[in-house]
Amino acid sequence: MYSMLRLTDLKLPLDHPEAALREAIVARLGIAADELTGYTVAKRSYDARRRGAIVLIYSVDVETPREADILRRLQLDAEAAEFAKAGDGGKVMRTPDTSYKFVARAPSELPLRPLVIGMGPCGLFAGLVLAQMGFRPIILERGKAVRERTKDTWGLWRKKTLNPESNVQFGEGGAGTFSDGKLWSQISDPKHYGRKVIDEFVRAGAPEEIAYVSKPHIGTFRLVSMVEQMRATIESLGGEIRFSHRVDDLLVETDGDGVRHVRGVTLDSGEQLRADHVVMALGHSARDTFAMLHARGVFVEAKPFSIGFRIEHPQSLIDTARFGTQAGHPLLGAADYKLVHHCRNGRSVYSFCMCPGGTVVAAASEPGRVVTNGMSQYSRNERNANAAIVCGITPEDFAPYGEGPLAGIELQRYWEARAFELGGGEYEAPGQLVGDFLKGRTSGEFGTVQPSYKPGVRLGDLAPSLPEYAIAAIREALPAFDKQIRGFAMRDAVLTGVETRTSSPVRITRGEDGHSLNTRGLFPAGEGAGYAGGILSAGVDGIRTAEAVALDMVSRVVGA
Repeated sequence: MYSMLRLTDLKLPLDHPEAALREAIVARLGIAADELTGYTVAKRSYDARRRGAIVLIYSVDVETPREADILRRLQLDAEAAEFAKAGDGGKVMRTPDTSYKFVARAPSELPLRPLVIGMGPCGLFAGLVLAQMGFRPIILERGKAVRERTKDTWGLWRKKTLNPESNVQFGEGGAGTFSDGKLWSQISDPKHYGRKVIDEFVRAGAPEEIAYVSKPHIGTFRLVSMVEQMRATIESLGGEIRFSHRVDDLLVETDGDGVRHVRGVTLDSGEQLRADHVVMALGHSARDTFAMLHARGVFVEAKPFSIGFRIEHPQSLIDTARFGTQAGHPLLGAADYKLVHHCRNGRSVYSFCMCPGGTVVAAASEPGRVVTNGMSQYSRNERNANAAIVCGITPEDFAPYGEGPLAGIELQRYWEARAFELGGGEYEAPGQLVGDFLKGRTSGEFGTVQPSYKPGVRLGDLAPSLPEYAIAAIREALPAFDKQIRGFAMRDAVLTGVETRTSSPVRITRGEDGHSLNTRGLFPAGEGAGYAGGILSAGVDGIRTAEAVALDMVSRVVGA
């Protein structure tokens, strides 16, 4: 078996024959056909800047006995030309080692097991990696197991009955379970933790293509069975998972030097669990837990987030705008988009959590409030495309709603309660046609776009559902987006309010060693702590945090 070379930026037509990729590799390397002994696709993306002439872009890992000769020749060529490129601008390099390497193994004797609070993507991967290293973590999840949780979630969507402890936000799998299941991120990942996340998902039953397509996704239904498989893996390695166990208090002890240390947690049942290492893998909606941590003196600070609406268009409109005559091609799937506009009032409006061929879902976690989110299945074959269209806000905007680091939560609550009222008080959401929203007039009936939000959308005027600056900014942004995607500001497109949970309104700040800034043994992690934004980045942060916990636990045993 030869080591491998990675070739990047191999470009081929969308409908190229299968043999064309092999031929392109041979041509790029300048070798004979029989000297290519094998190859695998490391990544496949597309360039859709020329509609109707879309090209596929490959990175491939190649096996050849000519590897040393190729590298030597390309190095000489690069030195002569003063650049390290080959062929049509792509690069040739040794294939990087992306395999995951554990940083520690649990000692045979551990005085206390680590606790992981929350079983969203961050807590799931923190627990999994700790279990794989032999630390037998205890994972505490306030919500239910994923299938029971799914029933409760449908209870809100179909029967207008909200369970505050088991819903889109709380329960096994976290908020990402009811989403598009996107698995891509722009985070810096020099240690290839993202590959570990992808590999574990594939092992748990995800489609193998997520390992190489440029914007992988899974979809809600597949996530359910995958989460269950990962839970089984953790338990088989000695980990313990307790559902319907809400953490109501943090046990903190101050030593003689004035340093605060975690000593465990108190559950809603009154039971206390002793631990010197607690991973706080909260979701962005764990408002009562944020308040508890603040009350216990843990350093928490307000952070920016965004608020806005969900917008729905026919998916066919987005497909045609992005792909032209090649819309509907099976390798392209349902088209997505990413938009941003900088407004005259100094605000920025952007699209967020775009769900091709998906639905808008009710995502409230507190009674008497309406919150929207987006979701897609793996097939992405629903009639509408939806995305959040949101306006950025900063802690300076929180002042009218409260004081201190939790004021952003009160802003969210105020506008979620307003949406509940405007929707009629039974978890229906307020809505408006885009054409009417832009002209400032009330909507009375739907047009060609039928909204997907359940329990239902009540048409009216969305202007009272968000602060004036956000309404003004979104009104300015929609026509600007129409210049990038023709039809984006179509009269019949539907806006549904409100989207307030784009990210956590707080940051539970930590140091470079992973510990809370002022409480040793507390490891804030993931989206709720302000260190992730999506399934992949949350999983990656869970891995990083597991490593920090493991290294600290081992050092304590060694130093004892």
